[in-house]
Amino acid sequence: MKQSLLILLLLGALTACKNEPSKSITEELNEASEELNLEYIDTIEEQSIAEFKAKLTEEGYQIFDYVDEKTKDTIIMQQYFIAFLKTGPNRDQNEEEANKIQAEHMAHLGKMYDLGYADISGPFDDESDIRGITIYNVPNLAMADSLANADPAVKAGRLVIEVHPWWAAKGFGLR
Repeated sequence: MKQSLLILLLLGALTACKNEPSKSITEELNEASEELNLEYIDTIEEQSIAEFKAKLTEEGYQIFDYVDEKTKDTIIMQQYFIAFLKTGPNRDQNEEEANKIQAEHMAHLGKMYDLGYADISGPFDDESDIRGITIYNVPNLAMADSLANADPAVKAGRLVIEVHPWWAAKGFGLR
């Protein structure tokens, strides 16, 4: 995918060197985006939607189909789990120990993301008791709770966890 984008940009640079009018960067990026989207569609077509849904169900994920009233598209909804990371009872560590725990906390979240268990994490930017969230992409509440409670900041008592099931469209990203 990255190679296709690189090739398109390289071709654009080469044609810009000629005396002929060249495409704008926007046009080149749009073409690259279309090609990347076609590669994504080809990948999806290799596995039917029915096979994809069967695999999710077999792995224990809760799913259902939602029909968008506006577009009439069928969207696969999946149950995820949001872990609210809240202020814990033990926050009296010295600065050095607090920094060590924070580094271990960040490493834990990175590991959850790398292993495919968490899709997104982030802190809140206010002074409430809810310090941040992690959205877990796992089959059940017990697994999400176990992974969230394995966080070194939770083990140290700096954070406590509250996990809730949450439904979202499978594969849709943030905008």
